[in-house]
Amino acid sequence: MDIKAQIKDKLRKALLDLGIEDLEIELEQPKELSFGDYTTNVAMKAFVMTNLKSKILNLKSPKELAERIVEIFNSKFVRQPADHDSTVGKVEVVGGFINFHLSVNYLGTWLEEVLRDNEKLVNKPKSSSNKIVVEYSSPNIAKPFTIGHLRSTIIGDAIANMLEVTGKEVYRDNHIGDWGSQFGKQIYAIKTWGNEEEIEKAKNPVKELVNLYIKFHEEAEKDPKLEDYSREWFKKLEEGDQEARRLWQRCIDWSWAEFDRLYKELNVKFTENNGRGYGESFFEDKMKQIVEDLKEKNLLKKDQGASLVYFENDKFPPLMILKQDGTTLYATRDLATDKFRLEKYGKDVKIINEVGAEQSLYFQQLFELEKMLGWFSPGQRVHVRHGLYRFKDQKMSTRKGNVIWLEELLDEAEKKAIVLSKQEEGISSDQNARVIGIGALKWNDLKRNSVQDIVFDWEDILNMQGDSGPYMQYTYARTQSILGKAQNANLKSKILNLKSNEGLESEESDLLRYLFRYSDTVNQAADNLSPSILCSYLFNLAQRFNLFYQKHKVIGSDKEEQRLALVNMSGTVLKHGLTILGIEAPEKI
Repeated sequence: MDIKAQIKDKLRKALLDLGIEDLEIELEQPKELSFGDYTTNVAMKAFVMTNLKSKILNLKSPKELAERIVEIFNSKFVRQPADHDSTVGKVEVVGGFINFHLSVNYLGTWLEEVLRDNEKLVNKPKSSSNKIVVEYSSPNIAKPFTIGHLRSTIIGDAIANMLEVTGKEVYRDNHIGDWGSQFGKQIYAIKTWGNEEEIEKAKNPVKELVNLYIKFHEEAEKDPKLEDYSREWFKKLEEGDQEARRLWQRCIDWSWAEFDRLYKELNVKFTENNGRGYGESFFEDKMKQIVEDLKEKNLLKKDQGASLVYFENDKFPPLMILKQDGTTLYATRDLATDKFRLEKYGKDVKIINEVGAEQSLYFQQLFELEKMLGWFSPGQRVHVRHGLYRFKDQKMSTRKGNVIWLEELLDEAEKKAIVLSKQEEGISSDQNARVIGIGALKWNDLKRNSVQDIVFDWEDILNMQGDSGPYMQYTYARTQSILGKAQNANLKSKILNLKSNEGLESEESDLLRYLFRYSDTVNQAADNLSPSILCSYLFNLAQRFNLFYQKHKVIGSDKEEQRLALVNMSGTVLKHGLTILGIEAPEKI
């Protein structure tokens, strides 16, 4: 039983002594360490229970009830010699809240155990459903992998990592856009203006495809008939035309050469379909059954030749399933995708789509329709939204050629990290410039609420003093530098037991107690699908560690082993947290 469960169990017994039962007890971590390691408002909840006053006389306020609860808790679970100072060192009432301060003995034992076995860093609470599909990245074939795709890629990867660390069985899917009407335009453009040999020889074939895609739209503005020609080619593609299929497959092969390179750079992986994810085309032969299912439930209605689903009481606008010419849309393919997932992973699977906020209405329609079909219960379908990157108030558009390619962005991040290494004291070389640059980009994104738009600012991204990736990596490297200078070569396997130490300096105590909060923070971040919660914790930890190091001598002090243990644990937590976020933590910068 973990410490939270122990405290809850003892609180429950204390409440029973007062005739209070069947009350949900919640323990939270106070924002300020001075208010303890855990706090509960159970006294306030209990005070407003019906007929409480008939059970407990002479209680006029939640504070008085809290004091009575603490009196029982202390007499039974803290003051007895066998339990004295083993877990809870102090329990106090502040207002109507009850605050619990864990003992230094307990925290010291915890520190030793975790440093010996990092698997104990994060508790893995039991869950009714552990199977979770996380869909993220999902770039489009024959289109640029831009900075716009970076958000879904790194946010989704971090969410998948958090869920895995907290004990979930995670399936990482990449729903590549390798089907749809855009391929009619792409095929027409290749046939009309393209040269396959030149595309094949190009340094970046996808850029050649994008140029052809842009040309199609430029020409289509002059001659609208080109749109009809493109629709004909997509219809041929759906009907299995040999030439259409051949060119479509070439576009896929050219695109994946770039995708593989970028995913390797970003250290992002997928588990499904041999690491590539189930693209839209995988569901080509499964869409007919979806249409039949909708017809069978009398959900599909005709409107000017197109097939749509209408929602009760016009809750949402109608959702188109088939166009006038009978070709499919995103909705058709997404329905086929989710039915496949139900059959593959089981009816209790949870599916998370990390997709831009501009798709919110569409996902509301999709989830509502899947509920109408009886596929999912509330909470099984989740849309994690992200905002856009902004550049001088412009929105990027592939068809206009107004995009920033991700590969170019990574190159620029590396160049700027090299400049940083020459400007900042303590950064000795540019050997980790690529790692620093990519880490800076990831942290700059993940530290924010994902739904927010991001105004791109290199000074903020590569700031060594503020809330930035380089600052976090540098702080971790500092912990490793200190440990490297320590004379005790077996430090990592021989950690001082704090039970023998009395009296911690305030910075030591605060750092130790804040380190203890890591497990709960990771679980909170995973529960809320919010990497920013973890980022906020890690940044605060880095600040607390740096304050501790500035104020207290470590090596050569009379508390050397104790302080080295805190340095070691700080580095362990920083690296573990950065790894969850997909950010590499080099030992030297």
